[in-house]
Amino acid sequence: MTSGEHDLMTQLLPAMQNMQNALNAVSLGGKIKVSSVHSMAVLKSSEPPSSGSFDPSDEMKGILGFNNATGSPFAINPYPYFAYRSDPRPETLAFCLFQPNAGRLDTKTQIKYTNMFDAQVDAVRSALNSFGYKNVEIVVAETGWPYKGDSNEVGPSIENAKAYNGNLIAHLRSLVGTPLMPGISVDTYLFALYDEDLKPGPTSERAFGLFKSDLSMNYDVGLSKSSQTPAAPKMPAAPSPNATVVPSPNATVTPSPKPDKANWCIPKSGVSDAQLQANLDYACGQGIDCRPIQPGGACFEPNTLAAHAAYAMNVYYQNSNRSPTNCDFSQSATFSSNNPSYNGCVYPSGKS
Repeated sequence: MTSGEHDLMTQLLPAMQNMQNALNAVSLGGKIKVSSVHSMAVLKSSEPPSSGSFDPSDEMKGILGFNNATGSPFAINPYPYFAYRSDPRPETLAFCLFQPNAGRLDTKTQIKYTNMFDAQVDAVRSALNSFGYKNVEIVVAETGWPYKGDSNEVGPSIENAKAYNGNLIAHLRSLVGTPLMPGISVDTYLFALYDEDLKPGPTSERAFGLFKSDLSMNYDVGLSKSSQTPAAPKMPAAPSPNATVVPSPNATVTPSPKPDKANWCIPKSGVSDAQLQANLDYACGQGIDCRPIQPGGACFEPNTLAAHAAYAMNVYYQNSNRSPTNCDFSQSATFSSNNPSYNGCVYPSGKS
């Protein structure tokens, strides 16, 4: 679709239809979905996310119509790495790695985005919605970060690759979703399991793998059977644009004062949206029950980042033996003796 070769572009939809017809012929049409993977370049506009739109070609309209008619997903390859490579500022790196940052405001929707992945996926959501395909699901067919590159390449490093993939996994596990798709964890495939050691181009093109081609591990993001704990950081480091993530969830932190009569763990006032998002992602990614803050849950309203983070942080603290170190969250949390429960939303407490 971005090759510029019209003959190729016009053959894509017929090829998808042929595959669908073959599946239908053996009664597999409803079990196996047919789609095609696209790069972010198929978007005519993607920034801010609310402006997301496709080039209104007949070919793209046909493919989207096929996705809609067959219930197949629209598959996209968002790569925050390439966004950083084209804008190599420290604040862009933090935004791409899910680390604390000032965020980026979509002035049309007044939504402040705290990471590039959500912004890119929501740009695709906006583009699909603008074509009238609000029910077409999005699947992230590829995303990743190289762990090494040539001397003239900005961004590739083990620290950055581990931060991106580890924080992405925590974000997806939290089931927080994106601002335009709250409570939904988009099916996401990491690129890649193995290095493509014979791939041409710069060194980074051969260095996206979690494993080398000899099966040895490049770095651990907590997905292997041998991993005892998730490799996603306990929390992103203090709000420095170049901060590296702490890879161990058992990292030493400076505890908040030990609670005496305080029963609940809540965010401190003035905590940035990026830190609240990181707290929310981490807490929900540790296996606590975050269903109450998902759409339809007792604590979903008010649908604000601060309210959802407060609930998740408190549940994590209460479920972690109420240890003061588990109400730290990079020194962004504090204890309260005032019950934050409201209406039907109950904040659990370890004391009666």
